[in-house]
Amino acid sequence: MNPENLQVKIKAENLDFYYGANRALKNVTIECFDKKVTAIIGPSGCGKSTFIRTLNRMNDVIPGTRLEGKILIDGADIHAPDVDVVDLRRRVGMVFQKPNPFPKSIFDNIAYGLRINGMKNKRKIEEVVERSLRGAALWEEVKDRLNDNAFSLSGGQQQRLCIARALAVEPEVILFDEPCSAIDPIATAKVEDLIEHLKTRYTVVIVTHNMQQAARVSDYTAFMMLGELVEFDRTEKIFTNPANKLTEDYITGRFG
Repeated sequence: MNPENLQVKIKAENLDFYYGANRALKNVTIECFDKKVTAIIGPSGCGKSTFIRTLNRMNDVIPGTRLEGKILIDGADIHAPDVDVVDLRRRVGMVFQKPNPFPKSIFDNIAYGLRINGMKNKRKIEEVVERSLRGAALWEEVKDRLNDNAFSLSGGQQQRLCIARALAVEPEVILFDEPCSAIDPIATAKVEDLIEHLKTRYTVVIVTHNMQQAARVSDYTAFMMLGELVEFDRTEKIFTNPANKLTEDYITGRFG
């Protein structure tokens, strides 16, 4: 389903995912478009987080898991034998539910990824740190305290620091796994504004249990239920005229 003939950045084809014998994703086929925000909604345990963690192979680290089907980024299979998983996770950055800064200074939280990727030029690192903090709408708040421990920041600031950290290594895709569930409404509004800004440069996929948030920030919405993709369409259509009765029941609060 690509009514605007948009560029497909990510494509999952007939995706099944297993935790041991438990089939958590069932035959999921979906396209996420370049420089658009795709929201994944659905009740707890429906496979939302499992799905986005397949997009940068974060689930690989869990013993006993198995994936069938394909995930393509720019048409290339991310499970091909020659794929460098470290590079894949650089290209497909991730921001988690709870802010998870490193126990380091604000500056070093962002410089860390640059240094492990081989950047040594101090001036260049400083430039990227500033650019990333500006990109995460955090620079003005922290520019005079870059040597402070990241844990001295508020929860909302820590979450934007984690976004800056993801931006520093120049990803193409940013995955957000319920990024506002652990922060207050004012911080949530800042993160939502930021997502609106980020999509001008990146492909964004966001898992959210907050339907109002999905309606506010996304261009496309996927509704999942019990590991299956029930419906995927433009966000406006999903929220005003869903094609599937299950989607309508979920959005109107009849279950979930």
